[in-house]
Amino acid sequence: MPVLLFVLMLILWAEFVNGWTDAPNSIATVVSTRVLSPKTAVILATTLNIAGTFSGLEVANTIGKGIIRADMVSITTVAAAMIAIISWSTLAWKYGLPTSESHALISGLTGAGLAVAGPSALEWSGWQKVFIGLLFSTFLGFALAYLIFLSIAWIFKDKPISKVRRWFGKLQILSAAFMAFGHGSNDGQKFIGAFALALLLGGVTSEFTVPWWTIILCAVTMGIGTSIGGWRIIRTMGTRLASLEPQHGFAAETAAATSIEIASRFGIPLSTTHTISTAIMGVGASQGIHKIRWRVAGNIVSAWILTFPICIVISFLVAKIFMWIL
Repeated sequence: MPVLLFVLMLILWAEFVNGWTDAPNSIATVVSTRVLSPKTAVILATTLNIAGTFSGLEVANTIGKGIIRADMVSITTVAAAMIAIISWSTLAWKYGLPTSESHALISGLTGAGLAVAGPSALEWSGWQKVFIGLLFSTFLGFALAYLIFLSIAWIFKDKPISKVRRWFGKLQILSAAFMAFGHGSNDGQKFIGAFALALLLGGVTSEFTVPWWTIILCAVTMGIGTSIGGWRIIRTMGTRLASLEPQHGFAAETAAATSIEIASRFGIPLSTTHTISTAIMGVGASQGIHKIRWRVAGNIVSAWILTFPICIVISFLVAKIFMWIL
C-alpha cells in the first residue's frame, strides 16, 4: 500500500507538471491576443478540460492498455516513467519550452517497460496509434490552420481591420473553449490511463477500469498546475512564436482543436503542444514564412525531438535502480 500511494502521488505530480507545461497551450493564444485575461482563461481552461475528460475514455484505454503489457511489468515501472516525465518537463519549463507530456509519458512507459521485460513488454498496437498521432499533430494541424486563415483573409478582405479584430475577439472565446475541451479529451485522459494502470498493478482493481473519481482528481490537479506555472509557456506559444491577433488565434485554435478531437474519438494519443504549435506555424506561413520566428520554432522542435530519447533513458535507468533496490 505505501508503494501504491507513492506511485499515485508521482502520477499526480506529473499531472501537475502537465498543467505547467502542456495545458497552457490550450489558452496561450487567447491570452496573448488579450481577448481574455490570464485568470479568466485559466478558469475557462480548467472547466473545459474537466468536461473534455468526461467525453470519452478511448485515449485513456490506449495509454493504460496499449503501450506496455500489464502482465509483464510492475507498479514501479509506472513510477519510473513518472520520474522521467517530471524531471524532463520541469527542466524544459524552466526555459519556457513547451514539451509534450504525451511523448514524455509514452516514452517513459516504454523505457521502463524495456528495462523490466525487454521488447516483449511493448504493445505495438498502441504504438501504431502513436505514429498516427504524430502525423495528425504535425501535418493536419498545420494544413487546417493554413487553410482556415486563408479563408478568413479572403472572406473578410474588404472589411475594416478594426471590425475583423472585434468580431474574432468574440469568436476566439469559442475557439479557446473548443481547444480546452479538446485538450481534456486527449491529454487529460493520458494520466488518467496511467492512474488506472497503477491501480491495476497495485491490486486495487482486478481489471483495467477508470473510476470516475480519478477523472476529477487528475483534471483538477492539472488545472492547479496551469494556474501556478503556465505563464512561461503561454508567453512562448502566444507571443514569441508568431505575432498573433484574434483572427490568427481563432484559426490556430480551431485547426488544432479539430485535429485533436478527431484523434481522441479514435483513441489516438497525440501531442496538443505539437498540434497547436504547428497550427500557429500554419497561420504564420499563410501570411509568408517570414512571419514565423524560426529560432523559437527551432527550440520548440528540438524539445520535441529530445523528449523521446531523454525520457526513455531516464525511465530505463530509474526502473533498473528500482529492480536493484527491491
